[in-house]
Amino acid sequence: MSILSPAPILKIDALSVVREGTTILRKIDWLIHAHEHWVLLGPNGSGKSSLLSVLAGYLPPTTGECEVLGQRYGFSDWRDLRAHLGIVSATVAAMVPLDEPAFCTVLTGRDGGIGLWAHITREERKEACSWLAKVEAEHLADRPWQVLSVGERQRVLIARALIRAPRLLILDEPCAGLDPVAREGFLAFISRLIAKRSSPSVVLVTHHVEEIVPGFTHAILLSQGRVAAAGPLKDTLRSTTLERVFEAPLKLSFSKGRYKLDIPAPKRGVL
Repeated sequence: MSILSPAPILKIDALSVVREGTTILRKIDWLIHAHEHWVLLGPNGSGKSSLLSVLAGYLPPTTGECEVLGQRYGFSDWRDLRAHLGIVSATVAAMVPLDEPAFCTVLTGRDGGIGLWAHITREERKEACSWLAKVEAEHLADRPWQVLSVGERQRVLIARALIRAPRLLILDEPCAGLDPVAREGFLAFISRLIAKRSSPSVVLVTHHVEEIVPGFTHAILLSQGRVAAAGPLKDTLRSTTLERVFEAPLKLSFSKGRYKLDIPAPKRGVL
């Protein structure tokens, strides 16, 4: 008797998005299994944001299929499917009320709303603080959004996403706006987070290979709306592939568990 393997967390098959005659995404294939942690890498305009919009249910595909835990968009309630996805983005951060304490922001993640106006019980506050503790930010519980640093806000939003116990956590350029020291501190936290067995699979959306910390296992590289490469890091992160993706000469190096991209200075007179 054969044992059926569990459904992948995410399955995208030949997905394309066309709007007003322009192809935004072209025949995207992507498969994420449990305990895999992915990097979504590509330059501006490569289709990263559009792909995230598809996953969030905001941008219906023109052709192809998108499944979350075996349930297909278009055949299941997308609101139920989105409950399995936790998305941390600048869009959400910009909508949080400035005077809202961090523990309240975490509680809004239960239904995906913005702003918490209902009465909060002692048990609910305890639940929110427990999630803040899991992202090493319990001390921020009573601090209002307006006084939190960029890195602190990201941790609160991650706790907000995790409160629904998603199977996939998507971090959309979480290091944007962080200074170098804060960035390294935040990336070290992400590395600790994904090292936990209880962590959902994580997708880090970024332009920078330097943000790929130990713990990430796979990468998908987009270029002009197409998949340039997808699979284990050792197979996808190569200088030749990255040159095609970023359309520039460059050299990828790896040392002490981190990647670095060296780009030669342009010739004189070349902008």
